[in-house]
Amino acid sequence: MRVPVYLPIMLDCEGQRCVVIGGGIVAERKVLGLLETSAEVTVISPDLTPRLSELAEKLGTGYSGENDEPIELTKQGRLTWLTRCYVPGDARGAFLVYAASNDRAVNEAVAHEARSLGIPVNVVSHAEAGSFITPGVLRRGRLTVAISTSGAGPSAAGQIKSLLEEVLGAEYELYLEFLHKMRTEIKLREAASEVRGRLLSKLGTLDVLNEIRQGTFTEWTPEFIDGWIAANRER
Repeated sequence: MRVPVYLPIMLDCEGQRCVVIGGGIVAERKVLGLLETSAEVTVISPDLTPRLSELAEKLGTGYSGENDEPIELTKQGRLTWLTRCYVPGDARGAFLVYAASNDRAVNEAVAHEARSLGIPVNVVSHAEAGSFITPGVLRRGRLTVAISTSGAGPSAAGQIKSLLEEVLGAEYELYLEFLHKMRTEIKLREAASEVRGRLLSKLGTLDVLNEIRQGTFTEWTPEFIDGWIAANRER
């Protein structure tokens, strides 16, 4: 049996229309992950979990009836609920599609349509029918870690994620913000690529992460940044 080798990739879904077929617990996880990326999510299902139903009321416009007549909810527009079953054509124009219903045949039909349109599709009932899988995700601000066992065991992926949560604590969020700020300042202040490279290299040797862990780190002032850059500009 062929073991699939997936290409890890980070997608910018902000403002992109992503379609989720299904309204159960699995679909809920997919929707929550998409909303975290600021995607424009359309959920197609006769029913939703209580949490998804609450989100639909807060984040978007729901629809009801055979003609998808709108029901007024809120104006944020990040979540649209079509209160009906999937019909051919629902995948058209989507950036991503998740076939997350509890009906295998429906999921296969969704996958077939998405593939025919060249749209990436994830199938929750049998991953091999789709073109991508969704890994477990650990976030620490700018840090994103994806965990996948290529379908061998979601529970194992969850265990690995728990281990990484202990190793990669909340201090990484502040540390990466510091690095981002300094990288931006260095690029703004130094025109020579050689000098920028030298400063960025020295930046990586600082013990800032441990200082954050120990609670001894204080934010660098513009004057301190000026002094550090001046002192480390030369070899």
